[in-house]
Amino acid sequence: MVENKRLLIVAHAPSPNTLTLREAIQRGACHSDIEAVDVIVKAPLDAGPEDVLACDAIILGTTENLGYMSGALKDFFDRSYYPCLEKTQGLPFTFYIRAGHDGTGTRRAIESITTGLRWKLIQDPLVCQGDYTKEFAEQCRELGMYVAASLDAGLI
Repeated sequence: MVENKRLLIVAHAPSPNTLTLREAIQRGACHSDIEAVDVIVKAPLDAGPEDVLACDAIILGTTENLGYMSGALKDFFDRSYYPCLEKTQGLPFTFYIRAGHDGTGTRRAIESITTGLRWKLIQDPLVCQGDYTKEFAEQCRELGMYVAASLDAGLI
């Protein structure tokens, strides 16, 4: 029997809108056509290196805070970086940003850390920029479905 792949979603959701985005990622990843992927959703302060070491792909989510990622996601990276550094090279990942501005600094910070980890970006980051719209949730649902379906099909 083939073991299911594991998709880890680590996303900061401090508001109802950002919680909606995280739930949309999860809903997409749990689409009924995706059969062999277990989806684990954790807040950054609840996730750690053991979660990363046990997953086959990861989706990160954060708010843009003063032109940077959330402190919670930064804390996740601080606790996970060295334990994962030599063991997760090539880990497929992508991320989304809920940005009130342009998300540039947040994107640069995440890319810098994940480049150091040598993770493999499998989908362009999704930047939900400006005033909140309902389309952001649909874009997040599609992102979650894309990553989970890619894992399910053995493409990543």
